[in-house]
Amino acid sequence: MKQTTIQTLFAYWDGKRAGRVAPRRLEIEPARIAAILAETFMLECGDGDYRYRLAGSRLCELFGYELRGTSFLGGWPDADLALIERCMSAVCSEGAVAHLVIEAGIDTRHRVELEVLLLPLLHVGDAIGRVIGAMSATSLPHWLDKGRLSSRRLLRHELVRPERLADDSVATDAEPAATLVTALGDLRIVHSERRQFRVLEGGLSNGKHSKA
Repeated sequence: MKQTTIQTLFAYWDGKRAGRVAPRRLEIEPARIAAILAETFMLECGDGDYRYRLAGSRLCELFGYELRGTSFLGGWPDADLALIERCMSAVCSEGAVAHLVIEAGIDTRHRVELEVLLLPLLHVGDAIGRVIGAMSATSLPHWLDKGRLSSRRLLRHELVRPERLADDSVATDAEPAATLVTALGDLRIVHSERRQFRVLEGGLSNGKHSKA
């Protein structure tokens, strides 16, 4: 079965992570994921904002403007923004993995579903300072290349803390460790005292663009 962009990026990131909370930014080799670069991006975490440092050509084409330098928080309706901010904070401060499903459209009639994966990267010391992500349409309607996706809204999300080393300075003991593996497998629910996580289990084990 051919892997999707989301699955390919997760498998690569997970292989580089090698049991740590996240790989380092400089361990990411764009040439190793060349086939999906057009749908990948990198964000910088800082001061409560998350700005695109790099964005693939396909994504810029879909949204109709150069994403680099703009904020990932821009363009969301007020009803979704607080939740998006919480997801991003968990990725950058706790090393969580976020999987979003969003709807974007040209107008009220032409809408498409997109999957978004957000993965933490260590940047300076043991701090998470970058997020590598991918965004890909779950289907390819005939009109997708005939307009720009000017609106977006959040449909659903999963937030999962990956496996971590016992002495990892980024880790906390708030919940049991859990690993987001792939959308190929079965879905189970992991409960904690504070929150419920949807964890996707599957069989993957293997595991722009410029310096950012």
